[in-house]
Amino acid sequence: MKKMLSMMLFACLMHSAHAQKTTITVAAYPAVDDIVKAALKEWQKKNPNVEVKVVSREYGDHHTAMTTALATSTGLPDVMTIEYGYLGRFSQSGGLEDLDKPPYKAQEHASKLVGFALAQGRTVANGLTAMPTDIGPGAMFYRKDILEKAKVKESELTQSWDAFVQSGEKIKKASGAYLVAHARDVKDIVIRSGIPEGHGVYFDDKGQSVISTSARFKRGFEMAQKIRVQGLDAKINPWSNEWGESLKRGNVTVQMMGAWLGGHLQNWLAPNTSGLWRSTVLPEGIATSWGGTFYAIPKNAKNKDIAWDLIKYLTLDRQQQQLAFEKYNAFPALLEAQSGAFFDQPVAFLGGQKARPEWRATALQIKPTMVFKSDSVAEEIVNAELDLVLNKNKSIDQALKDAHRLVQRRAGR
Repeated sequence: MKKMLSMMLFACLMHSAHAQKTTITVAAYPAVDDIVKAALKEWQKKNPNVEVKVVSREYGDHHTAMTTALATSTGLPDVMTIEYGYLGRFSQSGGLEDLDKPPYKAQEHASKLVGFALAQGRTVANGLTAMPTDIGPGAMFYRKDILEKAKVKESELTQSWDAFVQSGEKIKKASGAYLVAHARDVKDIVIRSGIPEGHGVYFDDKGQSVISTSARFKRGFEMAQKIRVQGLDAKINPWSNEWGESLKRGNVTVQMMGAWLGGHLQNWLAPNTSGLWRSTVLPEGIATSWGGTFYAIPKNAKNKDIAWDLIKYLTLDRQQQQLAFEKYNAFPALLEAQSGAFFDQPVAFLGGQKARPEWRATALQIKPTMVFKSDSVAEEIVNAELDLVLNKNKSIDQALKDAHRLVQRRAGR
């Protein structure tokens, strides 16, 4: 009898322990899913009764699924990963928690994070809807071997956009290599320079399009047109198979993106080119961001308190932020994680260059800009009009006027 009672008691205790175990879901995309999984080992030491299920989808599929989940309030995770390009749409959906309000009180941690990234996660109407975890300080990666062949100095690429184009002419003549993969790459950088505080790339602080009124758009279109007319771009879209091959083979000299591109080049885009690449600042010393990752909590999530505890660990723990950078090239949004021996170590893939301090310096210079719900729509329209300029000789002034009109119409819906 005693043995039976003991067994029953043990079974009850086991059932009780099992019943108290909470499962939360994190929705992510590569390689954020790996960062979360790697972090769980340490986090679960303090949260042994929490099981974390990481649901991973490819980048596009993930954001499509999250768009549907927010619209229907079904299939929502406890922690939602959002990439910068989708931030405006998601933040202004009304479906995410305001992390500035109790019980979260994220504003208490504001001074610990990069200011521009925190501003990107905040909207006037909905407060702070997403916590930044990694950022993409803009950088220019270039093939040192091609520059040497063309007798072009790094300073010629960076001093001005006109000098950048002139360098491309020398490079094309000496090596046959294109300056950039696509003329659009240059436009994308130029339109992100000189944005007034409180404004976004495409909209002012009142949500009105600035496409036809801002000089940066006209200049961006003009520089892109100049590059295309002079045959300096390969007419290749980023992330295509052809783009990857061009980076491997040295058909393209320069690629401007976030600092994280160095890790992608090393790990899967062009691992055979180790030692040939270098990193430097963008032309005219433009300090801008390119991408970044954020964590959010849906309003209809089931385990918000635990979700917030995990988000705080992923974004505010110095060791975790540094490990994510060292292992996955996720440049930390946490300021105190932007130091340490790792930052001063030479990067073998970049020929031993100590590139990280320069990325950090760029990150500290980036000014806060706002994101808007219709940013992705505006980007699509602007790119379509640029294509008409590049391929059909449409006038730049008319293209910008048409883009402005279309964006205003679509954004007003």
